[in-house]
Amino acid sequence: MPHPIFWLAPVASALALIFAYFFYLQMKTKSEGTERMAQIASYVRKGAMAYLRQQYKVVAIVFVCLIVILAFLSFGLKVQNRWVPLAFLTGGFFSGLAGFFGMKTATYASARTANAARNSLDSALKIAFRSGAVMGLTVVGLALLDISLWFLILKYFYPVSDEHNLIIITTTMLTFGMGASTQALFARVGGGIYTKAADVGADLVGKVESNIPEDDPRNPAVIADNVGDNVGDVAGMGADLYESYAGSILATAALGASAFIGQGSLQLNAVVAPMAIAGVGTVLSILGIFFVRTREGATQKDLINALSRGINASSVFIIIFSYFIIKLLQLPLGVWLAMVAGLLAGIAIGKSTEYFTSHSFNPTRKIAHSATTGAATVIISGIGTGMLSTSIPVLAVAAGTVLAYLFASGFSLTNVGQGLYGIGIAAVGMLSTLGITLATDAYGPIADNAGGNAQMSNLEPEVRRRTDALDALGNTTAATGKGFAIGSAALTALALLASYVEELKVGLLRIGQNTIQMLDGTVVETARAGFLDFMNYFRVTLMNPIVLVGMFIGAMMAFVFCGLTMQAVGKAAGKMVDEVRRQFKEIPGVFEGTAEPDYARCVAISTKGAQKAMMVPSLAAIVVPIVTGLLLGVGGVMGLLIGATTTGFVLAVFMANAGGAWDNAKKFIEEGNLGGKGSPAHKAAVVGDTVGDPFKDTSGPSLNILIKLMSMVSIVMAGLTVAFSLIK
Repeated sequence: MPHPIFWLAPVASALALIFAYFFYLQMKTKSEGTERMAQIASYVRKGAMAYLRQQYKVVAIVFVCLIVILAFLSFGLKVQNRWVPLAFLTGGFFSGLAGFFGMKTATYASARTANAARNSLDSALKIAFRSGAVMGLTVVGLALLDISLWFLILKYFYPVSDEHNLIIITTTMLTFGMGASTQALFARVGGGIYTKAADVGADLVGKVESNIPEDDPRNPAVIADNVGDNVGDVAGMGADLYESYAGSILATAALGASAFIGQGSLQLNAVVAPMAIAGVGTVLSILGIFFVRTREGATQKDLINALSRGINASSVFIIIFSYFIIKLLQLPLGVWLAMVAGLLAGIAIGKSTEYFTSHSFNPTRKIAHSATTGAATVIISGIGTGMLSTSIPVLAVAAGTVLAYLFASGFSLTNVGQGLYGIGIAAVGMLSTLGITLATDAYGPIADNAGGNAQMSNLEPEVRRRTDALDALGNTTAATGKGFAIGSAALTALALLASYVEELKVGLLRIGQNTIQMLDGTVVETARAGFLDFMNYFRVTLMNPIVLVGMFIGAMMAFVFCGLTMQAVGKAAGKMVDEVRRQFKEIPGVFEGTAEPDYARCVAISTKGAQKAMMVPSLAAIVVPIVTGLLLGVGGVMGLLIGATTTGFVLAVFMANAGGAWDNAKKFIEEGNLGGKGSPAHKAAVVGDTVGDPFKDTSGPSLNILIKLMSMVSIVMAGLTVAFSLIK
């Protein structure tokens, strides 16, 4: 039996889902306001659900095809565990379910937030934030439920009295991480293309060409824009962070099974530890949510501090409680220090992102000031700021990685297994309080939609001022959330690299290769071989040109992926611009406000553009690791994953922060600075924000899923690679 502390995970899962439902019901008791406010909310809700239904149909077809392939590999070629197809399916299902519940809540919450803003800033913040918490708690609740159930099921069929069975259990569980990553990539890419095509089209024709305010009901693209906030920034982001959270726990559990093999009960305790830490973090996130409140007339810094109170309280308590978890599980103290290193690295990334993207600080204000000399200088300044912003996250992850490795390994570079386990625990630490950090992220689109509802419903200017304050904060928290996701992706990808090596061992044993021969002629039993033995056997060294070629392909994949998604946004946005111009020109009374635009046509353009464009980049993330493995073998795959992780991590931070800074520079001007709304500086800043939209909401955040999906695919296909690769 697992240590009793394991039950923290399923209990915390149940609590998270109960409180998510409680916050949802609490939000539904609030009024949507006037009849016009409810009508606009219904337009957005119907558009969002219609898009999600269409996306799930496409993804379902892809999943059926992949399950058939996985079933053939499992039952036909027998290079995989027979549980793999089902585990893959559940991962995708729960990931999609998390996004669905989060988006449904968001579409009901926006009008209620706008209506609450008619009374006070604090009441609007509470509704928006607690509705965002539904997303956060649903993600962690469903992830822990999926992990706990699979662990109990597989433990029944593979008794843990055999230490090798724990390795089989944990590597099999990694498969549902691939299902979650596949669903997340489609959700993030499709939702990102949808939302930014609508946003760019609405801004370019509305604000720049026609001099009408943001979210003006005369703009035909305004409903599509508000729908996009929900399908991209809520449903897509929820699926994204679901797979980040699940992936970090699963990879760490797999590393624990390998690192502590032969050490009796410590092996099982090492597998249980990340689940227990995640469980405690979930309970603490629920408590932290109740710390978030503010006062009327709060500044941006006051609002940031209000959210920080909840996050900081959860972070402090998780450091304390995780110490007792590690002690009860009798694991080395260094494992706890590794977790703390990961958590602190995450906080450093969050603070760095806040500094570079909030208009309370100099970097974003400098971009705003550059708008006084035109759009070109805004874009140059934003790109420069985004590039500079990569320094602290990269150094934080580097420091967290090295410290976690050293702490967990007892400062022994040769204790590779426990050192890599420490890196996995660091990723778990970074995401341990995801319940509340994701709430601060998901609340942003709700506040944005609330502002749109207030504008389209012609509410008093004070309401829009309050929702704009919450929206500007939402841009910063969204950027911070993306920073957490990207940082954890880097640490998780390193842990997944080690898990890939462990899956290679299982794959070799499955095809009957019970020994491996080193370059010096030494023969080692496959079952007892360590990480360094496999590196030697597969010649994974920088002197091997196959590894270098793989690294180049991995680095290329990050840029090709971004290029495909950016072009998809540009193409769909171009069609949106043409449609908005056409309606202004051809439908009498639309521009004057005496006739209602054809909102549905713009929604259809974004939906069609997203569905078509998301296929190629998403499928490339699945196909490239498989082809690389078959052609270049294990060395090529290892190089591919290293190149994609390093390049993709830095590129993702750059794009997310540049986009966030451009957006808040525009918000800074809209608050009345440098000429205010409608000024030449404002129009220049809108162009910068338009360029930044696909940076921060399509390509950038999708990269962290790309990194992990390629790793997950490589792990699942490891048996195929060792059995059929051209280069052994």
